[in-house]
Amino acid sequence: MSYWDALKFLARKYQIPVEEREETPEDIALKNERESLLIVTAYAQKYFSETLLNHQEGKAVGLAYFTERGIREDMIEKFQLGYCIDARDEFTSKALKSGYQLDYLVKSGLTIQKDERVFDRFSGRIMFPIHGISGRTMAFGGRTLKTDKTVAKYVNSPESEIYHKSKIVYGIFQAKNSIIRQDKCFMVEGYTDVISLHQSGVENVVASSGTSLTVDQVRLIKRFTNNITIMYDGDAAGIKASLRGIDLVLEEGLNVKVVLFPDGEDPDSYSHKISSTELLEFIDKNETDFILFQDKTPA
Repeated sequence: MSYWDALKFLARKYQIPVEEREETPEDIALKNERESLLIVTAYAQKYFSETLLNHQEGKAVGLAYFTERGIREDMIEKFQLGYCIDARDEFTSKALKSGYQLDYLVKSGLTIQKDERVFDRFSGRIMFPIHGISGRTMAFGGRTLKTDKTVAKYVNSPESEIYHKSKIVYGIFQAKNSIIRQDKCFMVEGYTDVISLHQSGVENVVASSGTSLTVDQVRLIKRFTNNITIMYDGDAAGIKASLRGIDLVLEEGLNVKVVLFPDGEDPDSYSHKISSTELLEFIDKNETDFILFQDKTPA
């Protein structure tokens, strides 16, 4: 449901009168643009997923990468992972031929337009769809598999009418039910951290997607639980990020704990080295109250 449809649904359920005004042309135009962008990103997600599983390059490059990382097929399906062909405008050409408008391809960030030329933003990258709470695809994260240091390792969709990076966390759609049941949310840094923990049976986990934790992200989690555990790398950068996250979570009135992984390990790598049972035991044993964590951390 959209935000407004949800309000009207709840109002009817609890017999709360709602005064509605007639939609202006601007309201209708904005609503139509949002829906058009969501339709375009839904098409892109299906295209990338099918490319990963059925295209020769997708299988040889993208699927091989996930297999080497130990990611199972059910996780690939659950998170709708994909691959974008390593060509200048392969995806854009297919989308245009399928009837999707260039304007929305550009606004969604899937296509880059320079004068009369168009380029696929994510060419040659494995694809991580970013879903909203309802499960609709809003944006993408793309990781290059090239060793060229001049190529950015990760490229994300730009801000758009449907995607605001600071207001969403990766994996919230797949994790929300488990967060409610467990009454706890684990916060990690990256896409593969989330996927690998799900594969190990820890499903109440989301990621800040490589950005510093924001107020809006914390408030989103607070809709499902008041308890958050930050799980970052055990190196200096991970400890620093944990300390920043603690202060932000506390300011929003949530209970916070911290789990640090051994130096040189992250949730993704460590979960592949030990069994699911051992991982759960590690988390339970090393989950530390924020006061003790800060007390043990050098200034």
